[in-house]
Amino acid sequence: MSWFYRHGIRPLLFRQDAECAHDFALEILGRAGRDEFICNVIAKFFASPELPVELFGLKFPNPIGLAAGMDKFAATVPIWEKFGFGFSELGGVTWHAQDGNPKPRMFRAMADEAIVNRMGFNNPGAEALAKKLVKWQELELWPKHPVGINLGKSKITPLAMAAGDYANSFCALRNLADFFVVNVSSPNTPNLRHLQDKAALDEILAAIQQQNESRGSETRVQKPVLVKVAPDLSFEALDEILELVAPRQLAGIVATNTTISRPQTNDSAAKKNYAENGGLSGKPLRARSTEIIRHLHQQTKGKLPIIGVGGIFDADDAWEKITAGASLLQIYTSLVYEGPGVTKQIVTGLIQRLEIAGMKHLREAVGSAN
Repeated sequence: MSWFYRHGIRPLLFRQDAECAHDFALEILGRAGRDEFICNVIAKFFASPELPVELFGLKFPNPIGLAAGMDKFAATVPIWEKFGFGFSELGGVTWHAQDGNPKPRMFRAMADEAIVNRMGFNNPGAEALAKKLVKWQELELWPKHPVGINLGKSKITPLAMAAGDYANSFCALRNLADFFVVNVSSPNTPNLRHLQDKAALDEILAAIQQQNESRGSETRVQKPVLVKVAPDLSFEALDEILELVAPRQLAGIVATNTTISRPQTNDSAAKKNYAENGGLSGKPLRARSTEIIRHLHQQTKGKLPIIGVGGIFDADDAWEKITAGASLLQIYTSLVYEGPGVTKQIVTGLIQRLEIAGMKHLREAVGSAN
């Protein structure tokens, strides 16, 4: 199936502008997600073998999840489970609906299997997303795997009022997701990364956790809250964020977001796209994101769960991040380049590597290379 995607479907998609191809694919998948027969056919070909992980009090059928950014409008919620994902993260979503940055804003660097984007949190807003999620539940099409939501800051909200912006989104969505990721690391909203500063992040997390602990909501179950960090942060800056783990009851760290750095290349098309402003994802990010994961695992002595993201294209990449300290993983760009079969291939490969290593559970491999 992967060969067919790379040689049949991908060339057709890649004739289109990157964002147009993305939107077209989501439209098709959104329709497929409403058809039980099609969903069953997809699952027959793409369902991943079981490789269970239990984390944050949640049960994941396998450790490979869909990264935020792919499904910002909750257009295809049921389909990701059918494609073999062990969990999915929707969004990023902001309190206010927004169109994002001007187009074009997504570019492929095909020679390096990378993507540059400056989408700018285009999304329908937290309340509209909540209504969409309720509709999926009413249709009884909600996936069995955990669903997370990525929270961003509205562009029109001043940095000084960011805490309330994040808290409003959390309140609107808290009963509709299994976990939440606070995104203060996207490079595509002006000055957003300033919120990775310890004091600013502490204020945001305090506002969210105040609502999380509130007894006036429909459910008293506190939701796991994680923070997504940038690969461009220094180890010292990461350590400051780690100081908030205990006081703000952070469930984990997502490492990492896209990078503003660019790799060296001799490919003229890649050079042109690397000159575009925005965050870079894909294979060039692999090594740096693994470095960040290893540092976070070592600094926390393996006690803080880490979701690893960045440049995961096959089981070797996944194993590298797990043995560096990641308990769960997420993919996005490899899905674009390799197709929907990549999830099953990675999970199958991880099972084989566990057998070779003489390990029975994935948790035994986490951080084993450190």
